[in-house]
Amino acid sequence: MKKWYMPLALLGVGSLGAFLLSERGRQALRWMAENFERHQETLQEWNDAAEHELDDLEEALGRIADSIEGLEPSR
Repeated sequence: MKKWYMPLALLGVGSLGAFLLSERGRQALRWMAENFERHQETLQEWNDAAEHELDDLEEALGRIADSIEGLEPSR
């Protein structure tokens, strides 16, 4: 399967380049830029929520690691 990575990557990059150089691709980029500015607060809220969830996961993993360290192997 590894021999397919490079051709698939080149095909993907080439297709993306062709799309971005087309009129429809430029329209899509303009639309994304306009909507990004309009919805920047929504993206920031999502980012803050995701950051909070990651902090909670990190804390939970820390508690699990602490509880595992406290266990002695049974013999």
